[in-house]
Amino acid sequence: MASTDYKVSYTTYQNIIGNKLTPTTQTRKAVCPSNEEPLWDGPVSTQEDVDAAVSAAKAAYPAWKKLSHDERVEYLTKFADALEANQQELTELLGKEAGKPVQSASFEVFVVNLLARDTLKLRLDEETAEDSEDRKATVRYVPLGVGVGIVPWNFPLALGIGKAVPALLAGNTFIWKPSPFSPYSALKIAEIGAKVLPPGVFQAISGEDNLGPMLTAHPDVAKVSFTGSTETGKKVMASCAATLKRVTLELGGNDAAIVCDDVDIATVSAKVASFAFVHAGQVCMAVKRIYVHESIYDKFLAAMVEVVKSFKAGDHDDAEAFLGPIQNSMQFDKLQTTYAQIAKHGWKTAVGGPPEKREGKGYFMPPTIVDNPPDDSSIVVEEPFGPIVPVLKWTDEEDVINRANASKLGLGASVWSSDEAHATRIAQQLEAGSIWVNTHFEVAPHMPFGGHKQSGLGMDWGNVGLKGWCNPQACWVKHS
Repeated sequence: MASTDYKVSYTTYQNIIGNKLTPTTQTRKAVCPSNEEPLWDGPVSTQEDVDAAVSAAKAAYPAWKKLSHDERVEYLTKFADALEANQQELTELLGKEAGKPVQSASFEVFVVNLLARDTLKLRLDEETAEDSEDRKATVRYVPLGVGVGIVPWNFPLALGIGKAVPALLAGNTFIWKPSPFSPYSALKIAEIGAKVLPPGVFQAISGEDNLGPMLTAHPDVAKVSFTGSTETGKKVMASCAATLKRVTLELGGNDAAIVCDDVDIATVSAKVASFAFVHAGQVCMAVKRIYVHESIYDKFLAAMVEVVKSFKAGDHDDAEAFLGPIQNSMQFDKLQTTYAQIAKHGWKTAVGGPPEKREGKGYFMPPTIVDNPPDDSSIVVEEPFGPIVPVLKWTDEEDVINRANASKLGLGASVWSSDEAHATRIAQQLEAGSIWVNTHFEVAPHMPFGGHKQSGLGMDWGNVGLKGWCNPQACWVKHS
């Protein structure tokens, strides 16, 4: 099939139920965060739409489940081909709805293509626990049924594909529920999927804040994979408990980066700054707290300030911009409160600070570094989810490990040192789902990611994530 056969229109946006464009009685418009202009009409789903999507997914499940692993891979490879055929349009759409400058949107679409292809290299083979003259005992991994992915607004494509493709590969059918702040790209990906996948296997429905609870409460949904805030994650888990749905929760983060005294300051300050301010800090696994050894603190902070000053801010059309806007007005308003704490508590800023009076449109906030605030400050304890980060001093190794681990969150953490073995020993003492040495926020389809403590439950991606879309089944065969 030629790649042009995979193209879809980017002028209208509707639910995809049973491979059909399905209109809703009501519609809503999301807003472009770069200029605050309304975007396209998008669906507002009702309980009736939810029931229709779940019914279609339930009807498609038996046939999809019965396909062999290789047969599902063949379908999903065509899906990956179709995504690549639309990558330019998806990049432009993502920039408009998520507020991502060109390089950031392009990177996310690159990750989408990588996930769509490399996830298909994973395989859950039967595990043999015993094979004796008397009997054979194996462990199989069998699909769950209808899966739901509830996806946030900050990485609306990569996080959705990272749920959908493993779910489908494992033999489940899948319904994608995007954020009402960024619904359009998910609807288009489902429309693309409808060109190559059987009806009901992969669907997307969008709506208001009440749509998620309709899905989590539905008795015919077998699993919910949710990415979002810790508080909402608790509500998802409580709703799923009523029908004992399987859940994966990837929640908030407050990632610590520990910088040792032997680093190359120029190189590491640039890397740490980039990992702290990527997507204007709107990344659950971004660096949120930076602990720098006292002996290099002043030089490191000064170098980091210069890096941050070099970051260009711009809208979704700006190919040179690193910093885009805050994605939505709700988060923008929350950050106004966060930045107001600077003056209220007398925090010292090394760069940035409270925003001046707004000129023009767009939810832009100044990149800000808070210089060595107290450990009990809200900027240290809470996740701001914006372009503001504290840098703190440390001297004692055991003490800084304890300070890094003091958070109730545990999504990721990194250690930076020219002594790789020493840094690894420190990193392995950190309480987080992902730990990195001399890097941060590296992810790959073959590696799982998720959180410890109140940063989540279970993991997405990798064989661990693939198993999360299955029930383990013990199989005993007695030899006659």
